[in-house]
Amino acid sequence: MSVKKKIVLISGGAGFIGSHTIDKFLNEGFEVRAFDNLKGGNLKNIAHLNKEKNFKFEKADLLNLNKIEKFIKDSEYVVHFAGIGDIVPSIENPRKYIENNAHGTACLLEKLDKNKIKKFVYAASSSCYGKATTPTDEKHPINTLYPYALSKYQGEQISFHWSKVYRLSVNSIRIFNAYGTRSRTTGAYGAVFGVFLKQLLSKKPLTIVGNGKQRRDFLYVTDVANAFFKASLTKKINKIWNLGSGKPRSVNELVKLLNPVGVVRLPKRPGEPDITFADVKKIKKDLKWVPKVSFEEGVNKILDNIDYWRDAPLWNKSKISNKTKLWFKYLK
Repeated sequence: MSVKKKIVLISGGAGFIGSHTIDKFLNEGFEVRAFDNLKGGNLKNIAHLNKEKNFKFEKADLLNLNKIEKFIKDSEYVVHFAGIGDIVPSIENPRKYIENNAHGTACLLEKLDKNKIKKFVYAASSSCYGKATTPTDEKHPINTLYPYALSKYQGEQISFHWSKVYRLSVNSIRIFNAYGTRSRTTGAYGAVFGVFLKQLLSKKPLTIVGNGKQRRDFLYVTDVANAFFKASLTKKINKIWNLGSGKPRSVNELVKLLNPVGVVRLPKRPGEPDITFADVKKIKKDLKWVPKVSFEEGVNKILDNIDYWRDAPLWNKSKISNKTKLWFKYLK
């Protein structure tokens, strides 16, 4: 007699972290259902699952989930990644970010069968801390400096409000600087890896913001996915965890590992921290989670798959300067 598999719903499942989280749950014996509007996600991220009998996918948008209500209803666990993840464009179109990341979260929560859900895990952002003191723990004051940060924090607050009012079991993970294979290749100017890898493929100099000494708490994506898996299955509820490696690395260190043809310097941007540094003692203790992939190993994994970024937009100094004008205008 076969045992019915537990069902997990992953929003934003064709995205960077979402697709790796699907792999993790499938490897652990779950049935996985995922949806994505494919504006940020990419079907090639889940193409390897085309013949996987325990995986189902629907194209759907957070703001219009009516057509997949039945698809959603049977889920026992929900991991919520769907939303908009670019920082710079949020200054240009703040309402779009609020609608997707905050209101969109409420739309998803409204469609869930609260009696069946054992855990709802929200993918939050460390950007809620602003220019934080480091290492940054979960009690650090909130200081949202741009609309993206505000919208992600609002989504987190909405999730915990559902926990309070509707008795839904919720946990939240505030991600610092995730990197790895399948990171986004299209759309707006954004994360450093996507920019650098296309420049590297094109044999163009890397565009470094400031002096490159700024440090980021880079964490490889499979370690991120493992944290979300553990946060889903734990008996702990109403918890917030910071998620990073706890070992910040400088942009200059990354550049050295990439070995480019040269570099071009851009002005340092106001409002950006000199360092992001997650205090990960709480998540290590509560979830028995530890990062397994070193920075050097992670960068090598990306370089082994660098052709993935061949169709990504190529950014240069003038394009970046034009795209970040509003950043300097409002955050100076």
